[in-house]
Amino acid sequence: MNKTQIREFFEILRAANPSPQTELEYASVFELLAAVLLSAQATDVGVNKATRRLFVVANTPAKILALGEETLADYIKTIGLYRTKAKNLYATCRILIEQHGGEVPRSREALEALPGVGRKTANVVLNVAFGEATMAVDTHIFRVGNRTGLAPGKNVLEVEQQLLKRVPPEFLVDAHHWLILHGRYVCQARRPLCERCAVVAQCDSAPMTAAF
Repeated sequence: MNKTQIREFFEILRAANPSPQTELEYASVFELLAAVLLSAQATDVGVNKATRRLFVVANTPAKILALGEETLADYIKTIGLYRTKAKNLYATCRILIEQHGGEVPRSREALEALPGVGRKTANVVLNVAFGEATMAVDTHIFRVGNRTGLAPGKNVLEVEQQLLKRVPPEFLVDAHHWLILHGRYVCQARRPLCERCAVVAQCDSAPMTAAF
C-alpha cells in the first residue's frame, strides 16, 4: 500500500466513522485501565458483562482492595483466565494507591510496571484516556496491517512501528480504533468480507478468501 492509498484508506474510514470509540465500557481512567487489563484473550462483550457488575460495587483502586481478591475473582469469573486477572488487578490497585496516589499514571514506563499491563494495554490507556498517538496492536490490527499491506510485520511490535511511521499524522490518534473495528467486523480472520469492504480498492490482498 503506497502513501496515496494509505491516505485514501483512512479518509474512507474516517468518513464512515468520524469519532471512533473503544467498545469497552468505562466511566473513568481507572475503569478503562481495569477493563483493558481484563480484556486479554477475551471479547469486549464479555468484559463489559463482567464490569457492569463489578464497577457498581468497586470502581476505584481503594474499593477493589476493600473487596478482596477472592471476591474480585468471583465478580469476573465469566472472563477467561479470571483468577490470574483478579490477582493482577488487585496487585495493580495496591501499587496505584501506594505509588501513584490512587491515580492512573500517564507514563508508559509506569503503566507497564503494573501487574498484567503490557505494551498493548499501556498503549490503549495512553491513547483513549490521554489522547496520545499510540498504536495498540491486537490480533485484529496485526491481521489488517499485514493483509492489506498497510503495515507489514512479523510481530506486533513491527506492525506498531510500521503504523506509526506510515499513518499520516492527522489520523494517528484514531487509527487504532478504525483498524480494530475494521478487523472485527469486516476484515475478519476466517473470511474477510471483501464484498462489503469500503476500502477494498486500497487493499493489497483483495479480493481474497484465504485466512491470514
